[in-house]
Amino acid sequence: MKFTLTLISFLSAFILLTANSHASDIIIDPNGVDMGQYQADLNECVAISEQVDSKAGSTAVKGAVVGGAVGASRGNSDQAKQDAGVGAALGLAKGASATNQEKLTVQKNCLTNKGYTVLN
Repeated sequence: MKFTLTLISFLSAFILLTANSHASDIIIDPNGVDMGQYQADLNECVAISEQVDSKAGSTAVKGAVVGGAVGASRGNSDQAKQDAGVGAALGLAKGASATNQEKLTVQKNCLTNKGYTVLN
């Protein structure tokens, strides 16, 4: 039982760490680009991407509901609580990953709109 919770916690942390996208992950064609201006534009695009609403909370709640329902279907309230916790942890990790990916997409679109050729 504790092993399962430890494993789920580890997997959630791993997903959060590996799925975290950064502006430094963006690759542009540097041909003819003033890198000083690019850095200023990138900073502006990163600031704009902070407007993306976090999806972590809502997916954690959905995960908890699904996990609790699965546990309750087994007829054990302790199992329902454990499954709800596992579902919430996985939902939190999934939501954080989705939020980070959306922020990166906003940054890439912003740079493209500013005239840069985004290669990835």
